[in-house]
Amino acid sequence: MPTSLAHIHPGTPMGANLVADGATFRLWAPGALAVYVTGDFNDRRRDDASLLSRDANGHWRGFIPGVRDRDRYLYHVVGTGSEGPKRDPYARELEVPYPGECVVRSSDFPWHETGYVTPRFHDFVIYQLHVGAFHAPRMPRQGGTFLDVARLLPYIAELGVTAIQLLPIQEFQTRFSQGYNGTDYFSPEMDFAVGDADLAPYVAALNKLLDARQLRPYQVAELRGEMNQLKALIDLCHMHGLAVILDVVYNHAGGDFGDQSMYFLDRQPVAGGHRNSLYFSDRGHAGGLVFDFGKPEVRDFLIQNARFFLEEYRVDGFRYDQVSVIDHDGAPYGWSFCQDLTATLDHIRPGALNLAEYWNVNPWIVRARPQGAGFDTTLTDGLRIALREVIGNASQPDERPLPMSRLAASLWPAGFDASWQFVQGPENHDIVFAGRELRIARLAQPDDPRSWYARSRTRVANGISLTAPGIPMLFMGQEFLEDKQWSDDLESQPQLLLHWAGLASGDRQMLDHLRCMRELIGLRWRFPGLRGEGLRVVHADDGDRVLAFHRWVVGQGDDVLVVAHLGNFNRFGYRIGFPGGGRWREVFNSDVYENWVNPGVVGNGGAVHAEPWALHGFGFSASLLLPANSILVFAR
Repeated sequence: MPTSLAHIHPGTPMGANLVADGATFRLWAPGALAVYVTGDFNDRRRDDASLLSRDANGHWRGFIPGVRDRDRYLYHVVGTGSEGPKRDPYARELEVPYPGECVVRSSDFPWHETGYVTPRFHDFVIYQLHVGAFHAPRMPRQGGTFLDVARLLPYIAELGVTAIQLLPIQEFQTRFSQGYNGTDYFSPEMDFAVGDADLAPYVAALNKLLDARQLRPYQVAELRGEMNQLKALIDLCHMHGLAVILDVVYNHAGGDFGDQSMYFLDRQPVAGGHRNSLYFSDRGHAGGLVFDFGKPEVRDFLIQNARFFLEEYRVDGFRYDQVSVIDHDGAPYGWSFCQDLTATLDHIRPGALNLAEYWNVNPWIVRARPQGAGFDTTLTDGLRIALREVIGNASQPDERPLPMSRLAASLWPAGFDASWQFVQGPENHDIVFAGRELRIARLAQPDDPRSWYARSRTRVANGISLTAPGIPMLFMGQEFLEDKQWSDDLESQPQLLLHWAGLASGDRQMLDHLRCMRELIGLRWRFPGLRGEGLRVVHADDGDRVLAFHRWVVGQGDDVLVVAHLGNFNRFGYRIGFPGGGRWREVFNSDVYENWVNPGVVGNGGAVHAEPWALHGFGFSASLLLPANSILVFAR
């Protein structure tokens, strides 16, 4: 007779879940003729004792006694098209090396309860990184891991950002990947884990971070496996005041699925096309297949995946890849799926950030349900495109007018009601990937990205992004003047790894730029106006290469005036309108960071006086000295 139905009920969770003296198993495979569970606990036998029972909804389920934490297992699915082993789509962990068996895992982890609270939306400053390429000290033996990122958390926290956004960390089939070809959605990428033999020195390093906060150390056994190492990274992020955002891919999966993957999970005939693959439609995207959003079970699989990471991993939000593909290629069900997704997550964790990527930019993606999709914020490209156009033109060997007016118009994209509803930044993983667009430093002067021209223009570009409305986002290395594109393929392109050696050896230009970025980000915390909803373009002059804009907290004040200048010479006596009279402090001057502290700094002596001389729509103005290629910030 089939496996026992003890502990089985309508709410039995999917996958393998430890309970009582064994585990429940549940798999959706409506077209299957039979489903067995084989593993360490039954000598991988296919017999009546390992045969699951089918319910009326096509779910195969059963309870098997004797299953323990870290036991390995697979499903054996008999279908009308084929039969053979299949990995559990809900598996929490996979066996090394890939593709291996699934691993039964307990959800316990020794979290440190530090009282961390996810930031309010307008307090996010995002640092985007790829786990494998961020810091890979053991190359060529292995790329970067979750614990390599964890060891650099003091550095990231000192930068002043409030969140790290990890490129997709779900298991993918290839050795190297950006992460957008995932196939196993509940299991973290095993190549991002440190093997048992190498774990002890990593744990010792992390325990130094815990000891500095007088917190209980980790035990080596507690960090075995990719699941707990990702949890340790999140745990340590929260200790350092950093939120964790996961990049998830709910528009499509795979590309290189493999016979044991979720592709044709219930083993229907492949001649019937992709519609017979159970989870997918017949539409392709990025080498994979778009999910079939018309099936309630597929919608639930993706929503439960997000819920799983919110609850079990305690992440602080998600960046959803290409929601536009969900909407367009998933029509007519994609939009309602997005609404169901955001409604569920808002109920579970209202403060978690739901960030949608949607091209072309669509403000309805952040509007409230039932008309909008209900996401909190979305990526925008207007400021990025305008900034890169300005910096690229500034690199030309002449004094041509720059499109400062177009840059001004891009500061607040049309259709958005609040500044935290859009995310902006001059670099991201897509833009500066190998073979695509240049990093800002190289765009600023392609033949010499370390020249004064390149460094000073890069300070201006980053300064505008970090003082403009929206949630700012940095890409790894941007903070220390990295001028190379990046790649996930560390074996064939190791020269594109981040230049950590420069920081370690005291590279003056990198250290000065890092200081500049830290202090720019610090301005956001010192001056609430830079996180406020107020924006007014004060002055934009293409010929003079000048942009000035006013930021403030609506109904409160906290006025800040930002002035950017991309001329290659100093401008004296340049008058700008100010929102009030009297003394205004020059709280930031990017020219200071040229060979810190710049002995020949050009500026306004730390303060200016706004006189009752009406200009630019204000009743007051001040005469400024604008350093060449600079950004200045004034506050009361």
